[in-house]
Amino acid sequence: MSGKKKILCEDLTQSDDLGRVVIPKEIRRTLRLREGTPLEIFTDREGEIILKKYSPMAELGNFAKQYADALAQSTGLAVCVTDRDQVIAVAGGAKKELLQKSISKALEQSILNRNNIMAGKEEGQFIPVTDEDAEEYSGQVTAVILCEGDAIGSVLLLSKDPKYKMGTLEQKLASTAAGFLGRQMES
Repeated sequence: MSGKKKILCEDLTQSDDLGRVVIPKEIRRTLRLREGTPLEIFTDREGEIILKKYSPMAELGNFAKQYADALAQSTGLAVCVTDRDQVIAVAGGAKKELLQKSISKALEQSILNRNNIMAGKEEGQFIPVTDEDAEEYSGQVTAVILCEGDAIGSVLLLSKDPKYKMGTLEQKLASTAAGFLGRQMES
């Protein structure tokens, strides 16, 4: 049971007239579930129930990866595509360990607030991609992905070269990628 946490929930089998069940506070906190967060529910052969946050961006995983690869190849920068919870695509010099890792609370808040960011380490606005992110990037551009008016993720361009300064071109590239991915979600 590596990576699994056992929580005894005596009242979990109780439900209301609509068949709704209560998810314990500890699980909601661990999964960062807020009221109204859509979930996918799976069962395995042993009868275990698996809860997973639904991510509309996950449907674009392969497409987002190809887009990130093309963007990284043409710019020479590291590229990450995220949903509101995790990194769904990584390309360029970025660590492959970022893939499917939870995004940092600061990045999540930036997405929810619809903040597009252009920053360097020295400017103090730099936002880590994940909470465990020890990678030393010197420049960052973040563009929020919008789908039907909802903030659903982000595109990040990252540079390790302290001499490389992010500018208007990188901002436009990230915004274009975010806009394109958002429109793909709508269709």
